[in-house]
Amino acid sequence: MSSTRLHPGPDPARVQDSSDVTTEGAAWLASAETYPRSALAHWRSRPAAPAVLPCGTVFDVVSVPAVFGRRMLDRLWEDGPGSGPVAAHRGRMLLFAAPGTAQRLPSLLEWEEWGRAVPGILCHGMGDAVTVPPVTPETRATAPSGPPSGRLEGHLESRWLVAPDARHPWLPGPEVMLWACVRAARAAAGSAVRISIFPGGDQGAKVYDVSRRR
Repeated sequence: MSSTRLHPGPDPARVQDSSDVTTEGAAWLASAETYPRSALAHWRSRPAAPAVLPCGTVFDVVSVPAVFGRRMLDRLWEDGPGSGPVAAHRGRMLLFAAPGTAQRLPSLLEWEEWGRAVPGILCHGMGDAVTVPPVTPETRATAPSGPPSGRLEGHLESRWLVAPDARHPWLPGPEVMLWACVRAARAAAGSAVRISIFPGGDQGAKVYDVSRRR
C-alpha cells in the first residue's frame, strides 16, 4: 500500500489534552440513541459510570487489543489523517469509524491478505453496542494543554484517549482503517523481538491533537 497521506488532514503542529468529552461531543454520542435527551440526562446522573452505545447509524467501532491499537493510533496520527474519537476500555482500544466500516473492513483485510496479521479485531456495526468510558461532558469547550492523567497500559482502565469534541466529528472510513491496520501489522512484525513498547513510567500515554481532525 502507498505511503501517501490518505487525506490532507489538519496541521499537526498543536498538541493539547484530548481526553475530556465536550458538551458537543456528548451530544454527538447521544445522537446514536433513540432518545438523546434521556441519554444525556442518564449520563449526568451517573457521571462515573461507563455508557453503552448502539453502533451502525452515527458511527461504527473497531475494537482491537490495546497494544495493536496503540500502533494503529500512532500510524493514523504520525503518517495519516488523524483519527475520530478513541477510547481504551478493559484492555482493548475502541476506534470510532464511519458507519459501514464494520461491514467492509473484514472483507478488505481478507482481500489484502492481512486478516490473520491483525490480532483479535472486532468490528461493531448495525445491531451491535459497545461499552465506553463515562461521557458526562465537561463544561469547557476545549480541554487545557498538557498530557492526560492515567496509564494507558492498565488493562482494566477505561478512559478516552481522543474524546468526542464536536457534533459532527470526522470519522475514518474502511479504507483508512485498513491502511492503519496494515501499517500497524507491519510495525508489529518489525518489533517482534522487543520486550515492550512501554519502556517505563507513562511514556506510552501520548496525547493527540484533536485540532487535526477534519
